[in-house]
Amino acid sequence: MPVVTVLQVCEFRTDGASVEGLGYVDELTCTVGRMIETVVHAFYAGLAARDGDAMVGCYHDDVVFEDPAFGQLQPADASAMWRMLCSGGTDLTVEHDILDSTDTTATTKWVAKYTFTSTGRPVTNVVTAKMRFVDGKIIEHRDEFDFWKWSSQALGLPGKLLGWSPMLKSKVRATTRQNLDEFRAKSS
Repeated sequence: MPVVTVLQVCEFRTDGASVEGLGYVDELTCTVGRMIETVVHAFYAGLAARDGDAMVGCYHDDVVFEDPAFGQLQPADASAMWRMLCSGGTDLTVEHDILDSTDTTATTKWVAKYTFTSTGRPVTNVVTAKMRFVDGKIIEHRDEFDFWKWSSQALGLPGKLLGWSPMLKSKVRATTRQNLDEFRAKSS
């Protein structure tokens, strides 16, 4: 495996403190696979710290994101989504485990625990993230989770009864799209 020197893998700000040993990476000599794992750890440490800018710093300028709640998002929307989610609730906890990584990909299981702000209901969402990397940054990011389980927790009885249906998924996507558009309008 080739050895590379990485300059500024991700900017991860924590007001001078590091989270789980991760922080601003000035220079790091590592294998390409290790570099990718470093980016993944920095990405989820940013989420745990609710630092959307740190997360976006791990993304390639041409990133494409996709998940069951937001659908497919292009670069500006993907970046705004993480900033929006990080600016929200205060009780988010995140754990992650890299299941597999190569020189260009990583698969990570991550668990988010939080209160869904629209309903005040507690959610534990188990997610599998599949990422592809170019130039040391995430260029494709696909999160997969059980939408029915998520909607049952987040929405209560309506989610439990209709979480399997395309109708509810379409409604959730329309709502997340509206929230994202409103967030972007306020942020500009």
